[in-house]
Amino acid sequence: MSTSKSNFWSSPLTKSRIASDDVKMPEMLLGYFIGPFGALLSSGIFTSILQNYFTDVLKLDLGFLTTLQLVSTVLIVASNLIVGQLIEHTKALAGKARPWILLSALTLSVASVLMFIVPFEGMAKMVWIAIAYNLYYAVAYPIYNTANSTMIPVSTRDSKQRGALASFTNVAGLGVMGCGSMVFPMLVSFALKEDQHLWFLTMLAVAIFSALTIYLQFLFTRERVTEEGRADTETPAKSATLGEQLKAVTGDRMWWIVMAFYMLFQWSGAMKNGSMSYFCKWVLDNTFFGTADAWGASQGLLSIMGAIPMAVAAVFVVPLANKFGKRLVCGGFMLLGAVGGIIAGLGGGSIVPVAIGVALKCLGSSPACYLILAMIADVIDHIEYRTGIRTDGLTMSIYSSLMVAATPICNSIFSAMLNGSGYNQAADVALGTAAQTASVQTAISVSYIWVETVCYIIGAVILILFWTVEKNLPEEQKAIKERSKK
Repeated sequence: MSTSKSNFWSSPLTKSRIASDDVKMPEMLLGYFIGPFGALLSSGIFTSILQNYFTDVLKLDLGFLTTLQLVSTVLIVASNLIVGQLIEHTKALAGKARPWILLSALTLSVASVLMFIVPFEGMAKMVWIAIAYNLYYAVAYPIYNTANSTMIPVSTRDSKQRGALASFTNVAGLGVMGCGSMVFPMLVSFALKEDQHLWFLTMLAVAIFSALTIYLQFLFTRERVTEEGRADTETPAKSATLGEQLKAVTGDRMWWIVMAFYMLFQWSGAMKNGSMSYFCKWVLDNTFFGTADAWGASQGLLSIMGAIPMAVAAVFVVPLANKFGKRLVCGGFMLLGAVGGIIAGLGGGSIVPVAIGVALKCLGSSPACYLILAMIADVIDHIEYRTGIRTDGLTMSIYSSLMVAATPICNSIFSAMLNGSGYNQAADVALGTAAQTASVQTAISVSYIWVETVCYIIGAVILILFWTVEKNLPEEQKAIKERSKK
């Protein structure tokens, strides 16, 4: 590595503030909570309300949205795979993932506001939205999310510390989802409404906040596992080729199981999140709050009912997983979440049983939310033990692809369901449930409640019966360290 590059990564503005070999609170708080929270805030808002912004503010055609989101998925998946390989082959004193996190301070913040400028009308508006949508989802977000996800497996080999870091990161993710589904809908319903200028100013403020917190994340993280592969601090070990990584991951049963589980979990959650505002607008009886058009308050209440058990669970999930294992804790709680989904589904348009069901469902999902990155990191170590190859870049690019592609694919499916059921974009929200037909309400209820409930049952069975990587992991990690010394 050249002296200029070494000096760049050693400068006061780019040098890591983390010197300890053990993970401590400043790293957890700034590198794995505050940083990801700011970076993912726009994504949390988009997941909850972007579809609503497209249909009810910009009045975009549902057919156009379905096509855009499906076509964009191809670009999103390809982009994540490319970014994963770029990360895997990055050789820098800062590590292989952290340089891309630093780049994201610019790319993610800029891309997050472009969909809210919209200087054109007619066909030109649709072209602008298509370009802006893909700059965010197929360029900026994959760069950040793949790098951020890679940080868990390369941060440390200590399984307990890794579980704590994964928990902090996913608490941040859940926090932005809470802001997106709880705070922002109320801001929309009471202040932003259909004023595009106010939407832009709000998202601009979010973008500036994101840039600052991503930079903090870069400063307060360290790649200890990446450092193991260096003979000295300036000579990184040779990375495996894409073909070698593919052979390693596709030949491992545990890898397929954890990815299948994650896909069920993430995609069903995307269906729920994308349809939540519609469920609150057109299915719930919002007269509970005194008026039929108080859907923002209803969505806020459901978000609070989901956030409270998730926050409580953050205290006991990691200790339970350390005692009983991630497999049993995640699988058992997901069955509890399925019971909550059934309660919410049978509650129909009544907000009380729906809120109770949502609370149980979110409690059931909490271990998987907090521990999924740690579970994938365990599988990466297991594959390294079997093959001698680190597959962080490929595995996390696929993980990121599944995460990022979930929103456009599920939103396109939901758009098609709305279109097929006769959704009325011009309906008066003040009319409440009477504004949409029964077929529209059924399509929305299936998307918001039942898809995720069924997937929770399937995911729990997959984990409990087949995911056994934890059984021999300590011995495998010990063997990896011995191999590295030799």
